[in-house]
Amino acid sequence: MWFFAYSEAQNGRRGRAVAPPAHRLCDLTAERTLTARDLNRALLARQFLLERSTLPLVPTLERIAGLQTQYAPSGYIGLWSRMRNFRREALTTALEQRRVIQGTLLRSTIHMVSARDYWLCLAAIKESRKAWWRRTRKELAHVDVERVAASVREQLRNQPRRAADLKAMLAASDWPPAIWGGVSEWVDMVRVPPSGTWEQRRADLYASADNWVRPATHTEAAGLEHLVRRYLGAFGPASIRDVAGWAGIPPTKFRAVMEQIPLRRFRDEAGKELLDLPRAPRPDPNAPAPVRFLPTWDATLLVHARRTQILPEHYRPLVFNTKTPHSVPTFLVDGAVAGTWRFERGRVELKPFDPLPAAARADVDEEAKSLADFLSA
Repeated sequence: MWFFAYSEAQNGRRGRAVAPPAHRLCDLTAERTLTARDLNRALLARQFLLERSTLPLVPTLERIAGLQTQYAPSGYIGLWSRMRNFRREALTTALEQRRVIQGTLLRSTIHMVSARDYWLCLAAIKESRKAWWRRTRKELAHVDVERVAASVREQLRNQPRRAADLKAMLAASDWPPAIWGGVSEWVDMVRVPPSGTWEQRRADLYASADNWVRPATHTEAAGLEHLVRRYLGAFGPASIRDVAGWAGIPPTKFRAVMEQIPLRRFRDEAGKELLDLPRAPRPDPNAPAPVRFLPTWDATLLVHARRTQILPEHYRPLVFNTKTPHSVPTFLVDGAVAGTWRFERGRVELKPFDPLPAAARADVDEEAKSLADFLSA
């Protein structure tokens, strides 16, 4: 997690502009320029942060392309902010019923996704993540990772196992401790309840995905296409680099796939190409954005969505930095991060980055009280 926070902080620095690649797209109309405000409202609408979702839990989770849950309560808070009448037990029940799956997926971080999305996500990322691990852990090149993976699969064959037990097994076999970091790239494991829930927050109980989720076989190309559609539906309009940054795999993986999908083409204010699903919502940029509270590691704030300015750049170091590797919970005013919050002694304590206008403060206080009631229930 520390490495991810450091990467996010480093990526927050703007780099040299790179000319976008050409694409063969089905839409041949003139390219409209989208302002940061256009993109901000599109993102908020697709993430159900303009209007809360009235869909059931699993379709809502699919529409927002899953939730990052390095800290288990983040999933619950993220859904509370995005769904009407969300109850904590609804997510725990969905995890127990295996309709929602928690696994190490995008960017090798923990995500909650639907059972249907799990196998498609895995098909898209698996080979790229293995290659990334081999590239970045050359000091372990002598280790037979396939043998390590086979040992872990055997341990998981009949029942879920705790992370501590699996690590102890590897240590007893004289495998270097650092090899544990690569196990999830080779072994299809999911984190199963009661761990990784509101009630038991440490997600350290693992099961074989084949035993826990109904198996499904997908090609890498099918998985990549699915990720493109999920990402654009949840975060678009966006570039290929945005999709790749969110997924944690090289942009080259997506280029051929995106050429086969009928997409609309836009430009941002810097002239960079943006792609989108034809019927995805692009609301009026003047649409009012209500106050919303976000958990730690909410994907809307990561660098792949920076052009939406949901996280103003001058605030990025306050949310992602090496001193707070867990990120911090934030709240939005008019569609942008305006401060941080924490739950303490039955109250949501606010820390605005700048003084809030009186009307906005009243709305923030009202939403904070609702969140406190949810967290206290």
